[in-house]
Amino acid sequence: MPLVAHTNLPTFQRLKEEGEDILSPQRAEQQTMRELHIGLLNMMPDAALEATERQFFRLVGACNQISQFHVHPFTISGLPRGSGAQAHIDTYYESFEKIKADGLDALIISGANVTHDQLSEENFWLPLTEVFEWAQENVTSVLCSCLATHALIEWRYGIRRTRLPAKRWGVFSHTVTDRTHPLVAEMNTRFEVPHSRFNEIFQVDMEQKGLIVLARSDEAGTHLAVSPDGFRIVFFQGHPEYDDISLLKEYKREVLRYYRGEREDYPPFPEHYFNAQAQAVLNDYAQHVQIAKQHASALQAFPEQLLLEHLDNTWRDTAKAVFNNWLGKVYQITNQDRRLPFMDGVDPNNPLGL
Repeated sequence: MPLVAHTNLPTFQRLKEEGEDILSPQRAEQQTMRELHIGLLNMMPDAALEATERQFFRLVGACNQISQFHVHPFTISGLPRGSGAQAHIDTYYESFEKIKADGLDALIISGANVTHDQLSEENFWLPLTEVFEWAQENVTSVLCSCLATHALIEWRYGIRRTRLPAKRWGVFSHTVTDRTHPLVAEMNTRFEVPHSRFNEIFQVDMEQKGLIVLARSDEAGTHLAVSPDGFRIVFFQGHPEYDDISLLKEYKREVLRYYRGEREDYPPFPEHYFNAQAQAVLNDYAQHVQIAKQHASALQAFPEQLLLEHLDNTWRDTAKAVFNNWLGKVYQITNQDRRLPFMDGVDPNNPLGL
């Protein structure tokens, strides 16, 4: 929990300038310990639906243990669902109508698969923008992942994402570009994040609209940014929520697509992800796949178990730090009534007082 500046000790001001959480006595007196209610709009396809739940729940649960976190998963129409996934949603998810009636302190919006060149052509576009519009007025802060980042930036700022020459796929090194912002306080100034996307919104376009870039990569572009007010919207272009096996699962899927003739080329390795031993195993398997495809013979099982010991998770601690900072700030400024976004005295246009 944050420090309270109960005296005029200069150290408090110095820490605040470095991005640390420092409360005035007046703000501290307004706070009472309570739970936070966090929405998870899960738009991921059926195969990743429950894994996405676990990934984001895990990051929320790793935050400051003083507060109690209630995570409310929900989804929207316009996303194709099989019977199994739909049954899971019907059993465990809340409706958006209930979410609106009860209120949220914070909202996480996942990525999604797309089938059209323009996001506005997707069947889920209008339902998603309804969530955007409601959250803008009623939620303290919204955190967007990958596709959700591209969709909200297009809806709010009119910037359309750009198709990349090749898929941005792998684990990339990033550098914090604004070390004083509270979202990156106590974080490593250089860290890694997985990316998996065909499209990008570039830093120059973000900054022209007043967005504040907090972390970027020379190879992968901007990963972490916030809205011009500094906090109401948090944008991820990468996937810090990924498990260590997430890119492995994606690579396996692409290998099987090649074998079935759904893609012409054999998939390249995700960059900076497989070590030399893993690549050797996968190169041997690639020869088998190509021969099996050529002769229409049965495919041996993907050697997943041989690869697990060679996978490293180099991003989880940083992801936890960002989530801890994010929800810690939500806790400090959200209203006790979860239907209202801010406690009295908080400026919605500069909620962190930056």
